[in-house]
Amino acid sequence: MQLLNYMHLYVEVARTKNFRKAADSLGMSSSTLSRNIAALEKEIGVRLLHRSTRRVELTEAGEAYFNRCQGIVEEANVAHEALRGEAAHPSGTLRISMPVDFAINYLAPVLAEFARAYPLIDFELDAGARRVDLLAEPFDLAIRMGPAPAAPSTLVARQIALLERHLYASPAYLDQAPPLAHPEDLAHHTLCVAGGIKQDGWVLFNGADSMAVPIASRFRLNSMGLSRALAAQGVGIAVLDNMIARAELASGLLQRVLPQWSLAPIPVHAITDTRLLSARTRLFVDFLKARLGGQDSVVRR
Repeated sequence: MQLLNYMHLYVEVARTKNFRKAADSLGMSSSTLSRNIAALEKEIGVRLLHRSTRRVELTEAGEAYFNRCQGIVEEANVAHEALRGEAAHPSGTLRISMPVDFAINYLAPVLAEFARAYPLIDFELDAGARRVDLLAEPFDLAIRMGPAPAAPSTLVARQIALLERHLYASPAYLDQAPPLAHPEDLAHHTLCVAGGIKQDGWVLFNGADSMAVPIASRFRLNSMGLSRALAAQGVGIAVLDNMIARAELASGLLQRVLPQWSLAPIPVHAITDTRLLSARTRLFVDFLKARLGGQDSVVRR
């Protein structure tokens, strides 16, 4: 049991390559953690880490040991959860990173429902554009819009949603703008383009037909919410999904334009650094897929 505990501590240090971060995640002091790692190295008779005042690097033996220990520790955690009944009564803290627009418009009601269903689970939520490092930071999962990540190879992506995307503008903008009857007419319009959408050209689809349209966006943004707000103010045309635009559609501030045409849907993935998920993480991912209509697909890069 002591050796397994050493493995658990070592895996966290190897993941973060930082004793302080690892100690914070494990709930112990850096000095205690350092003594335990030193005891592990003494126990197995091999140097696992190169330590300096600024960083920690794995030795060749340490890298090999980490690759073997990580799976052992994950399997032990899953087995321990099952034995102590956490699978039936999940508890603990669920740490999630997510895009702010998706969090507000999609995840907030799902999170509220999940929290009511599982009252023993606490949440630490990081909503923003920053892409957290799941290997170095103590997050259970990250929600990301767009293609599954190509690197690092240890990440696992589970698709939880597929968002349709259409073109929207305000009646006030359309009243004073050039005619808009065909995708080619977009070249004469002001466009509000959010991140994740090609800046130099779009491919629009009408059933089996498709058309590549060159565009020149005046507003380039990193927020779909801001793109929606600008379109509602009559600034130009935005690419949005129905859920993001629902309030403005209901109030008449926005309307769909070129309604026969749309952009390719954008996938949303739950990203983890392992296939072996804790009970609370597995439950949450399954809950998201059920509520958001995600396909049952797992991609490991």
